[in-house]
Amino acid sequence: MTKKKDDKDLGKESKTPIDPDKVAENPGLLPYASNVGAVSIRPEDKGKIVGRAMSSMADQTNRQMDQLKGQIETLAGQAKQLQNRVEISQQIYDADINFEPVPGKVYFLYQKKDESMLLSMIAPNEWGKKKPFESFVASVQLLSDHTWEVIEYSDDQK
Repeated sequence: MTKKKDDKDLGKESKTPIDPDKVAENPGLLPYASNVGAVSIRPEDKGKIVGRAMSSMADQTNRQMDQLKGQIETLAGQAKQLQNRVEISQQIYDADINFEPVPGKVYFLYQKKDESMLLSMIAPNEWGKKKPFESFVASVQLLSDHTWEVIEYSDDQK
């Protein structure tokens, strides 16, 4: 026969066989495990933590540096192309031009015997036996900003 608790027994505190001086009030706040079943807390090796952090940091910064180097190389290439456009544009505007160039059309740049330049609508293979130039320099196209882009350099100019 089991004994039922009555209302009188509910108000009574149960006594534990543990000494109250040896029990922590907040065991979850202790810096060490408070009982055998608790998770073990081991001090970390600060050197290992710092070493892993430094390795991760170095890896990440190296990746970012490689990305920036790629962007710099792209920008340098674009700057070089722009510089080439300016240089060829200066050569063309100093050349003899006997017509008004139209943006988007391809023209041909030649160097004459006196080393002056000539811009023509006639391709190198379209000339007859008498050519008014010493050498073919490049096929060029007038862009809408009135700079010139080299379509193809002659084999001698590459």
